[in-house]
Amino acid sequence: MADRTSSVPTLTADILLKAYAVGMFPMAESADDPNLFWIEPEWRGIIPLDGFRISRRLARTVRKDGFEMRIDSDFHGVVDGCAAPAPGREKTWINATIRKLYGELFRRGHCHTVESWKDGQLVGGLYGVSIGGAFFGESMFSTVTDASKVALVHLVARLRAGGYRLLDTQFVTDHLAHFGTIEIPKRIYGQRLAAALTLQGDFGALPSSVTGAEALRWLPEQEPGEQA
Repeated sequence: MADRTSSVPTLTADILLKAYAVGMFPMAESADDPNLFWIEPEWRGIIPLDGFRISRRLARTVRKDGFEMRIDSDFHGVVDGCAAPAPGREKTWINATIRKLYGELFRRGHCHTVESWKDGQLVGGLYGVSIGGAFFGESMFSTVTDASKVALVHLVARLRAGGYRLLDTQFVTDHLAHFGTIEIPKRIYGQRLAAALTLQGDFGALPSSVTGAEALRWLPEQEPGEQA
């Protein structure tokens, strides 16, 4: 269950960064609703960067380089993909205010995308906010099988290479659970967040485009068995 406060009347990019730094993030009821409200979950989803798991099948897919992976090349395209209706998700919480605010964070270098391209088309990816040694995953999308999963693998590789300490997923979904996502109480999350913010992660520690084999080398050693 998440603690939801009243709507946010005026929100700037600076306020947004301060909110993330204390464990809060904004959402909207729908794309048509101009209002935002704060969310501060009692239980927070995170992917431990030393406990990320992928299946052998997905590892083979990553290694085959069926997608061209790019970083920060089409922020608006990724947000559009995340906002589009998808199976099991008829509505989106990404409204015009969200687009504007995160666009500003992107211009400042605090928001990043990991993108999967195929035949010159953006077919999947994710975006999130980077502060210190913490990365706050916001949303992901896929129009081709495994496109978002491969983007997540490349994200984790990049965060590990860049010295990040925390990967926040906000909540735990069945999909994310396959990758080792866990829930921790707000108090413990606050401690881990504070520790991560003392660091300075480098999102550009890897080149803007790396091969699947290179990304896999940065992942923690995988336990035997088939996961995501």
